[in-house]
Amino acid sequence: MSQLLHPVSRRGLLAGAAATGALIMLHPFSARAQANQAHLRIMETTDIHVNVLPYDYYADKANDTMGLSRTASLIDAVRKEAANSMLIDNGDLLQGNPMGDYIAYEKGLKEGDLHPIMKGMNLLGYECSTLGNHEFNYGLSFLDKVLAGANFPFVCANLIRGTELAANPRDDKLYLKPYIILDKKIKDGSGAEQPIRIGIIGFVPPQIMIWDLKNLEGNVKTRDIVEAAKAWVPQMKEEGADIVIALSHSGIDVKQGDMMENASFFVAGVKGIDAVFTGHQHLVFPGKKDFQALEGVDAQKGTLQGKPAVMGGFWGSHMGLIDLMLERDGSKWKVVSATSEARPIFERVDNKNKPTVPDDKRIIAAVEQDHEATLAYVRRPVGKTSAPLYSYFALVADDPSVQIVNQAQSWYLKDILKSTQWKDVPMLSAAAPFKAGGRSGADYYTDVPVGDIAIKNVADLYLYPNTVRAVEITGAQVKEWLEMSAGIFKKIEAGKAEQPLIDPEFPSYNFDVIDGVSYRIDLSQPPKYDSKGGVANAGSNRIVDLKFDGKPMDPAAKFIVATNNYRAGGGGNFPDINASKIIYEAPDTNRDVIVRYVISQGTINPTADGNWSFAPLPGASVVFETGVKAKDFIADVKSLRIEPAGEGEAGFARYRILL
Repeated sequence: MSQLLHPVSRRGLLAGAAATGALIMLHPFSARAQANQAHLRIMETTDIHVNVLPYDYYADKANDTMGLSRTASLIDAVRKEAANSMLIDNGDLLQGNPMGDYIAYEKGLKEGDLHPIMKGMNLLGYECSTLGNHEFNYGLSFLDKVLAGANFPFVCANLIRGTELAANPRDDKLYLKPYIILDKKIKDGSGAEQPIRIGIIGFVPPQIMIWDLKNLEGNVKTRDIVEAAKAWVPQMKEEGADIVIALSHSGIDVKQGDMMENASFFVAGVKGIDAVFTGHQHLVFPGKKDFQALEGVDAQKGTLQGKPAVMGGFWGSHMGLIDLMLERDGSKWKVVSATSEARPIFERVDNKNKPTVPDDKRIIAAVEQDHEATLAYVRRPVGKTSAPLYSYFALVADDPSVQIVNQAQSWYLKDILKSTQWKDVPMLSAAAPFKAGGRSGADYYTDVPVGDIAIKNVADLYLYPNTVRAVEITGAQVKEWLEMSAGIFKKIEAGKAEQPLIDPEFPSYNFDVIDGVSYRIDLSQPPKYDSKGGVANAGSNRIVDLKFDGKPMDPAAKFIVATNNYRAGGGGNFPDINASKIIYEAPDTNRDVIVRYVISQGTINPTADGNWSFAPLPGASVVFETGVKAKDFIADVKSLRIEPAGEGEAGFARYRILL
């Protein structure tokens, strides 16, 4: 595994720690704990997504921004410096890279087999975890086999077994325990050990019933996160929990609603909860960039409604850490003060990612065979491409990495529907760029050269094990679908230079390009829909010159649109796109369909056909950031006038578009 790692030396580690304050930092409470006080350090990992090692299987090279084996060094350092510490996880463990797919689809899990993520986690001694939404991507049977190998419990208070919700959440027949209460010993300020009861409760986004309907329908149901918290936390206190920790695989949003996907802010407001560990959004909290200016959120101190909270990045990039100062109140403990931080495993030096911690060699050894088998799996060729596949310009121009997905989806469904009642209904296809930088970093782009295409390249094009769906909608609904997608762009003014183009709050996986029609996007109009699908500007019409077969689209005409189970089931809250529109549910994943398409063609030509572009806007220019290798492909983009505009932040390159 020499190609995998380049660990930091011990001397370099200590020097880096001294420079950054990491690893050897002494907590400010440590000197102040009295005999009736104790200092408890709670560490979090979240959204590991099978990234046990610092290796990017899509790029087939080492990556210093990821890997539980690196986060393990941060965990070990805190344990060495703390009298009292705990380690928990916040979910999204089982899917997200080719190792996860290899285990689920190729190797499988026999009785007694350990999933590689469990090999690593068992070595690190976790106290508890909850379920993330991606735990269900491979089905409940697979999930059960994985959990059977854990040396620690999983909890989830809002996942119900069966199809019925009880009148009282406490009467729900839950899939897992809603919570656990750990009876532990804790050293107080005098060094004496005292008993403490620590409650841990977990939550999963209710939207799993949309995102994984095929795997879950008829087997489980979900309840609102906050509703479940309000029901179960009082019982935890009744059973003697001194403090209550929430494992909320749910992000941070201050706009309240029913069945919220990102409910952690409101979880913090539930009486009895002392600390909230969040995740799901792949962001960092506390921090300088994310969640600023939200009422009730202190992104510097790391509090939600005054409660300590943390979100430890993704893929092992950070370890979340909440430090609690506890004080004895009679026979009970209570939290009297707290701090929160997210510690990174790397830093940016001279525009490069530099590791600040070494690997835990126990984890490297434990998953070595799984790593080697995954490499063989992803390097397997399935065909060739006559043009490069890249996503550097996927958010600003028609793009080859999206084009090939749309070609494969249409090819697959046309064959399936050719003998059905829909055989004469025109076929369109919708796909979004999954790897387009943004929150996931300056290296997070598809880049496949001319030549052989391997499974790793297909997995790189299509990150998720979604399954193909066909929906039947009208021309008017096609336009609204595109209006929602166009919400990724900010409003641009004529005559004004270097305006930011991309809304960073709008995820790239909701920027659908629909093939089979042509259209332009008028950036002088404000977005019609916000990033959550709400109507922001009802009278706006960004989608102009929408044509099918060279003629203006008939709003009443019927179309079949090839897409995935996430979008067809309502994921992303696109207007009028939900399960009621589905006419065909395929048994095959979108990724498998791409593999079959490549095999059937032998050699593919993914060159983008330029079916969409921006409408001209006199005197205006916009700027956006992308990967540094974008410069190699500027000449391929015929529909735009793009020019370099200097260096961006955090390793990105900045470009200017003249509209």
